[in-house]
Amino acid sequence: MTATRVLVLNSGSSSVKYQLLDMADSSRLAVGLVERIGEEGSRLVHEALAGPGAEGGRRERTGAIADHAQALRAVAEELAADGLGLDSPELAAVGHRVVHGGTRFTAPTVIDDEVLAEIRSLIPLAPLHNPANVTGIEVARELRADLPQVAVFDTAFHSTMPEHVARYAIDAATAEKYSIRRYGFHGTSHAYVSRATAALLGKPVEEVNVIVLHLGNGASASAVRGGVCVETSMGLTPLEGLVMGTRSGDLDPAVVFHLARVGGLSVDEIDSLLNKKSGLLGLCGDNDMREVTRRAGEGDEAARLALAAYAHRLKKYIGAYTAVLGRVDAVVFTAGVGENASVVRKAAISGLEGLGLALDPEANAARSAQPRLISPASARVAVAVVPTDEELEIATQAYALVTQ
Repeated sequence: MTATRVLVLNSGSSSVKYQLLDMADSSRLAVGLVERIGEEGSRLVHEALAGPGAEGGRRERTGAIADHAQALRAVAEELAADGLGLDSPELAAVGHRVVHGGTRFTAPTVIDDEVLAEIRSLIPLAPLHNPANVTGIEVARELRADLPQVAVFDTAFHSTMPEHVARYAIDAATAEKYSIRRYGFHGTSHAYVSRATAALLGKPVEEVNVIVLHLGNGASASAVRGGVCVETSMGLTPLEGLVMGTRSGDLDPAVVFHLARVGGLSVDEIDSLLNKKSGLLGLCGDNDMREVTRRAGEGDEAARLALAAYAHRLKKYIGAYTAVLGRVDAVVFTAGVGENASVVRKAAISGLEGLGLALDPEANAARSAQPRLISPASARVAVAVVPTDEELEIATQAYALVTQ
């Protein structure tokens, strides 16, 4: 029996998202989420999409889930109940999302003890994410010690940025000592969407230049030339770049000094302010774009300001990345906000006619789960909406690596 299945695990600080895919046809066999791990009201939601368990529909279990080890064992039980257990000979690999790969990990990597130690050593660069990623890997290795475990890194797709793009203009020795450079994030999404956009345009990916706008609660932009990332908006951490749900994005670094010297805020307080209390939330009190656009439509001035700031930052990056690429074939929106918020897409593209960008109002307003163009046929640069699929991208990379 040929092993064609890949279990994708995305272990967060208090959650585990998972999908089981069959790479023979890229179909999903099961999906699920464990949330509020280590808290009251832990919950596991599981759905089998194929096999004997598919008839049962969605299942939910509540009750204390103390840690990631217990969470992953619960996931294994749910999969086994549907005849999709981790002991299946059809399982080829487990693919793990790992947020930070530093400069060493620039491609999917089979995990051994040395690789796991390296991922641990990168925790200072991603203190909120890499610890949970490590825990997920450790538990999965215990459950199936014989199975290839593959790390797929958020930063890897952006490792192709030229050195003059990746470097900050600070003292070189200090930057080297503390690994300070621009890494970029959301790489699996940018990789998947840039390829899918080329397919939508009916062109080889090597011939297409794309600006990808991944807009969720976290948001990032990338400039992709012929399938290769040459610039992205996030930097050392996911704080740099676009206005986000709770993150400030770009700001004068001296704001930090000012808050410390004049405001008396500690480093941790400033970190919390810029990462958790800024962005849309800081400007208008809401970080859900649906609520922001609703309020803005009703005339709420704070929401209007937040939406205008969000769109303005997008325009700046579209313009800057047009200059970087020289020729742009498409600007593509993806992720929760990018795929669903027509108001945001309209606000971002409006006024950029000089760059060859325009929207078809009806196409932009129409809702669809399919990749689609929302620009008129006459537009010099296509504008597209392409749903992202990070789990499929992780599974694809993991499966390709273990079957080479």
